[in-house]
Amino acid sequence: MHALAALERAIRQAPPPGLRISGKVVEAGAGAFAVAGISRFVRLGDRLCLSETGDTALAEIIRIDGERVVAKPFDAQLSIGLGARAHVIGATTLSPDASWRGRVIDALGRAIDGGASLTQGARPMGTDGAPPSPMRRKRVGQRVRSGVRAIDLFTPLCLGQRIGIFAGSGVGKSSLLAMIARAADFDTIVIALVGERGREVREFVEDTLGPAMGSAILVVATSDESPMMRRQAPKTAMTIAEYFRDLGQNVLLIVDSVTRYAHAIREVALAAGEPPVARGYTPSVFADLPRLLERAGPGEDGSGSITGIFSVLVDGDDHNDPVADAIRGTLDGHVVLDRAIADQGRYPAIDIVASISRLARSAWTEEQRLLAGRIRGLVARFEDTRDLRMLGGYKPGSDAELDSAVALVPAIYQALAQELDAPASEDAFRELSDILREASAGAPAAG
Repeated sequence: MHALAALERAIRQAPPPGLRISGKVVEAGAGAFAVAGISRFVRLGDRLCLSETGDTALAEIIRIDGERVVAKPFDAQLSIGLGARAHVIGATTLSPDASWRGRVIDALGRAIDGGASLTQGARPMGTDGAPPSPMRRKRVGQRVRSGVRAIDLFTPLCLGQRIGIFAGSGVGKSSLLAMIARAADFDTIVIALVGERGREVREFVEDTLGPAMGSAILVVATSDESPMMRRQAPKTAMTIAEYFRDLGQNVLLIVDSVTRYAHAIREVALAAGEPPVARGYTPSVFADLPRLLERAGPGEDGSGSITGIFSVLVDGDDHNDPVADAIRGTLDGHVVLDRAIADQGRYPAIDIVASISRLARSAWTEEQRLLAGRIRGLVARFEDTRDLRMLGGYKPGSDAELDSAVALVPAIYQALAQELDAPASEDAFRELSDILREASAGAPAAG
């Protein structure tokens, strides 16, 4: 028995040349199938290559039992029958290359833009990589300019920071991410579109990114693709970002959206037999989310950084959703988009009072910190007294601070408004200071 176990272990780690481990499909369902005969030679996450009637397809092992494994296919429309052969091909890997910049690929690293086949790099990288060691990791770097005034003013970004964009559907989340994607302070941009509408991909490439596409890599898994592809897309994007980070580059990684990634994890986990524990989410959702998010950030000494922008689709505008809570606790800050602001026609619909960057103090000068705090206070006072003013309960001259808020906040809102096709902000604090200087000429000073 010991000799047999040793042989199985050796075959699992490095099969001899020419030896192919395979089994037979013994059960098939709508979203998964079972394969017998390979349980002792595989690990969770290994891929299988299926062959039937001359066609091949890929699947991933999501559960291992004593006599069989359960696998879920990457193809949403895979038709597989009993007795089909399933060959083990090992863990999912990518071999990124600098020539991938400017290309659109799917979650498995295959070109889908109609161009030539992708050049494979010299170093295979597993898509389930580990984050850098906490003690060897660099500290977050210098401030970078996003070009979006509201973000540069109130939730400034630093190289290696990870921040979330929290919003309900239809509030302008994708448009805000598109504006950030045009930031000029990054060497390479990697974007994962997870569960997005298929028609938006070409618009994003041609209209939104435009010339910036030359330094970008787009990883796409649309809403009609299988949960396996939607779960894999952020991992593929992160692996590509890590490749460029290891070259010493400063990488901007955008994932839209992490919530749909969590939904895909849930679908796969339920197929594997996991029980739902929190609003239908399985335990693996809350284990896989920080594992992915922690891979972004500063690299180890001698490498670059990955600045992560992760959009979070807040289901039903409930910002206390379990997934939103888990993501918020892992990231270095969050930008909240408010539907009430969008309904007023102000875009980006950023709630500057609810949004926060945990690294803002290291990005602001003392003067900028005081100005940002002063503006936040005025906006909070303005919004808190909105009902009072609508009912006629406000009388000018009775509250100097409220008088200042009433005089200045409309000008602040005007300054923060920025359309998708507007030029990027060059110096947000100077631009805002100029507008406030003009608006405050006749405004009473706060006591």
